[in-house]
Amino acid sequence: MHVLVTGGDGFVGRHLCTELDERGHDVSSLSRNPDPSVLPDSVGTATGDVTAYDSIEGAFEGVDTVINLVALSPLFVPDGGNEMHERIHLGGTENVVAAAEEHGVDRIVQMSALGADPNGATHYIRAKGRAEAVVEDSDLEWVTFRPSVVFGEGGEFVSFTKRLKKLFAPGVPLYPLPGGGKKTRFQPIWVGDLVPMLADAATETGHIGEVYEIGGPEVLTLRTITEMVYDSEGKSMTIVPLPMGLAGVGLKTLSVLPGFPMGGDQYRSLNFDNTTRDNDVGAFGVDTDGMTTLGSYLGLE
Repeated sequence: MHVLVTGGDGFVGRHLCTELDERGHDVSSLSRNPDPSVLPDSVGTATGDVTAYDSIEGAFEGVDTVINLVALSPLFVPDGGNEMHERIHLGGTENVVAAAEEHGVDRIVQMSALGADPNGATHYIRAKGRAEAVVEDSDLEWVTFRPSVVFGEGGEFVSFTKRLKKLFAPGVPLYPLPGGGKKTRFQPIWVGDLVPMLADAATETGHIGEVYEIGGPEVLTLRTITEMVYDSEGKSMTIVPLPMGLAGVGLKTLSVLPGFPMGGDQYRSLNFDNTTRDNDVGAFGVDTDGMTTLGSYLGLE
């Protein structure tokens, strides 16, 4: 099977391309600036920007399945502002679907996000929700994934906790977290657990037309995650609560400064959980007891 992975040399993409390649599939990676060094030698590369249809259209010739991974991080304000979520998540998906339909691609696996909703609270969530509708209204067979935060080699989630520290309390041993880090819960999933499920969805018939909410084996607060990250490095940290209202005002105010990476969207995202309603890993024959925990990945278990 010929599988095209958009964003194939990104964090999740490079792991997924390797998984598909090891399964014996013909794999191609599409990205704006291909980096073959992070991919197996047998994985092909193509250059294209999903926001520019003509630049990607040719890469879909002869493809059986496309896995659409191109995405911006919800953790930070994108370069170009929050409207970039619409441009990349929605507009990019529209172009991927159009190119797939033009070249007779059979299936698309869409990487969405937990809470995706056209009427959601953030630009990221709204754009992801609208992109899901584009996929589901297409002529393609489709499978949609809504994962919680993904961690692993090359990921940004673990380093995100350190960056928060630098933003809120640089140079002091205190760590003020919005709401004390207790109001936001995550269900982190290791990239090594996620990519086999994506590969199954791309190549097996039993997942067509399904929307899967996927998370790891544990639900952890931001406070717990932060403590684990610092513990894994042998560092101590005193976490102090930063009132949510004050954090919101601060982020909205600071977001006008050039280069400041967070703003109102990021504050609003801290007001709702990033957890599954009913973890769907069982649809892929996965038992949560066998999944990698964040603590294990950090060397704490």
